[in-house]
Amino acid sequence: MKTTELRAKSDPDLQKELNDLLKAHFNLRMQHGTQQLANTAQLGATRRDIARVRTLLRERKLT
Repeated sequence: MKTTELRAKSDPDLQKELNDLLKAHFNLRMQHGTQQLANTAQLGATRRDIARVRTLLRERKLT
């Protein structure tokens, strides 16, 4: 997910996106733990997307 796409969203939309990403990351971790995850790079990509959303929410909170 690109930062420009995220900046266009409102705060409630970003919060919903964050919740969706956290659930997806949990599911990926469970798949990885049970040896069902083929593409382990998804874990890192999801973690970075979570960080992007949290950073934007924090920036908006401070301004």
